[in-house]
Amino acid sequence: MNETIFYFFYNLAHQSTFLDKVIIFTAVYLPYLVVVFAGVFIVMHHEIHKAEEPFKVLMQKKKEIIVVFFSGVVAWILAYILKLLFALPRPFDALSGVKSLFPESGFTFPSGHATFYMALAVSIYLLHKKAGLPAQAGYVFIILALLIGIARIIGGVHFPFDILGGFALGTLVSIFAKKYIN
Repeated sequence: MNETIFYFFYNLAHQSTFLDKVIIFTAVYLPYLVVVFAGVFIVMHHEIHKAEEPFKVLMQKKKEIIVVFFSGVVAWILAYILKLLFALPRPFDALSGVKSLFPESGFTFPSGHATFYMALAVSIYLLHKKAGLPAQAGYVFIILALLIGIARIIGGVHFPFDILGGFALGTLVSIFAKKYIN
């Protein structure tokens, strides 16, 4: 089933130069923008930039900043350790005829990208779920994490199970971080 779903998405690659560029952007470059967006969201949401004493407001919100970025970093480290333990090959190494759209190395399960970005997204969601409009920002970050994960499948560097495993790990780390840090 993992391979069947993989091919469903992977068959979208190598069909159009434009679509391939969109997939490469989504899988490789969008993740950097998401980190910037998360930082900007946290600062703008609390209007730290408008405060008379921005550093004081920033320090009051440091737990939120720590939960969001600590979740992502810890989740990514755990994903890296699990990759070494499972040592599963990437689709382009495991399946004949699969050519990745962009270079990638190392093992595949769980996806470090899926883990990090879902941890970031779920942390933002959990910290703002009762806050009206900011709660919707959590959904936006979750959608961005999903798009990054799907793009990495289409790009031929991850199986769906790698992405789902990353999403699960990122979500769990975020829940624990919110519970024990916040």
